[in-house]
Amino acid sequence: MGYCLCTAKGAAETLKFNMALILLPVCRNTITWLRSTWLGSVVSFNDNINFHKLIAAGIVVAIILHGGVHLACDFPRIVKADHYIFQQTIAMDFHGKQPSYIDILLTTEVISGISMVFLMTVAFSLATSICRRNLLTLPWPLHRLTGYNAFWYSHHLFVIVYILLIIHSIFLFLAHDWIQKSTWMYLAVPVILYGGERTLRALRASRYRVKVLKGTTYPGKVLALHMTKPRGFHYKSGMYIYIQCPEISPFEWHPFSLTSAPGDEYLSVHIRNLGDWTQDIGSLFQKALNVAGEDGACDSSRDVATLPRFSKIYIDGPYGSAAQDHSKYDVMLLIGLGIGATPFISILKDIVNDEKTRCSHIDDEEAGKTRRPSRAYFYWVTREQGSFEWFKSIVNEVAELDKKSVIEMHNYLSSVYEEGDARSAFISMVQALHHAKRGLDIVSGTPVRTHFARPNWSKVFSRLAAIHDGARIGVFYCGSNRLGKELDMLSKKFTRKSSTRFIFHKEHY
Repeated sequence: MGYCLCTAKGAAETLKFNMALILLPVCRNTITWLRSTWLGSVVSFNDNINFHKLIAAGIVVAIILHGGVHLACDFPRIVKADHYIFQQTIAMDFHGKQPSYIDILLTTEVISGISMVFLMTVAFSLATSICRRNLLTLPWPLHRLTGYNAFWYSHHLFVIVYILLIIHSIFLFLAHDWIQKSTWMYLAVPVILYGGERTLRALRASRYRVKVLKGTTYPGKVLALHMTKPRGFHYKSGMYIYIQCPEISPFEWHPFSLTSAPGDEYLSVHIRNLGDWTQDIGSLFQKALNVAGEDGACDSSRDVATLPRFSKIYIDGPYGSAAQDHSKYDVMLLIGLGIGATPFISILKDIVNDEKTRCSHIDDEEAGKTRRPSRAYFYWVTREQGSFEWFKSIVNEVAELDKKSVIEMHNYLSSVYEEGDARSAFISMVQALHHAKRGLDIVSGTPVRTHFARPNWSKVFSRLAAIHDGARIGVFYCGSNRLGKELDMLSKKFTRKSSTRFIFHKEHY
């Protein structure tokens, strides 16, 4: 079969390696543990999801090459081979009878291979951004084929795919010795590791059943949950957890950043309605809050934990993210778009709580042992003025506790024309007068004055480079990929232009 067989077998080896490797970036417990070791400073574990996607792209290439060469080159050569040569070489694999092309397609090896390709095509297609984020509008009943739920369920087809891969490897042509059937060698360790991870997560989730202390709904379709903190649950600011609500689905787990500080006696998350599951949990809480109001009105601050019909909540985690590395830097620049501010709320609270504790209870010698950023800059950009409702209490809390002015906060309302524009001159004047008289911003209702339009990020980086000459500044961002690329470019640009080093990190879930 000449070069056809060599090409197909070479692609098969890379395919087996990638099918083993693709499991490792999604072993969340292992990745979280590795972050705390010396490898955390060498390997960029923050890009584990991007690495997972890169491996998936490699699998697609290997499948096309492996399957394409077999179907277009190897199989036709077997069908058209000289009968004598066929009998002397591979007749044993076909029970001594030279097959037709259809006969080859009906073998266990080919059927299992085609089945794998079909299942992976479904999973890969529904994992694309356009499908996962529900950007593609399909008519009923096909609308269920897009969205996070479709992505989540289709990705679990991998269990069937790996079973078919083992079957595929057992019935190989031209390979009769078990040593030559090496697929199990590639898969053994990653599959055992991933299986152990899933078992651990299931056991831990059953242990970490939490009680909802408070549920609050805000304009902008944001739900804030305060939950009991399980015994032995330890985490760092910037980490995230997975939440399951059995009343919605006993199988689905969704990631949310912890907005409580490690020193708080409770756990809190902020959930925005961006999909089916978040819409369902928001509706459940809204219904419970409405029931809690005796006159039928919604009392959004009412404690709903005592309602007997309210659903159970389970959590799994905590898991590491890029934001948990904030303590490694001299200065922090935190940038959040809309609900993307949530990974940094815990960090802001942790900083002010730490400063308060160090001033009250820790002597200078012990305080010097713990490395903390000396300064933090927080930029929050939102299009909706209603978003300030859920963020207001957090800003007020941070501003009240930040006695040493360690944190500098900036709010931006991008739906209003920039300052200096004639169309926003009146509101800017009223805003300035109100802030000067009462010390509160008329837009956000907080001590932090709201700016209009979007920040000039080049000026922001230039200012920080001038203020913190020679410092290491960690740039942490959560939001759209478009701005993320711009911030990454600016970090590299100002690192080259100045003595200040900007290290960019983007949150991935």
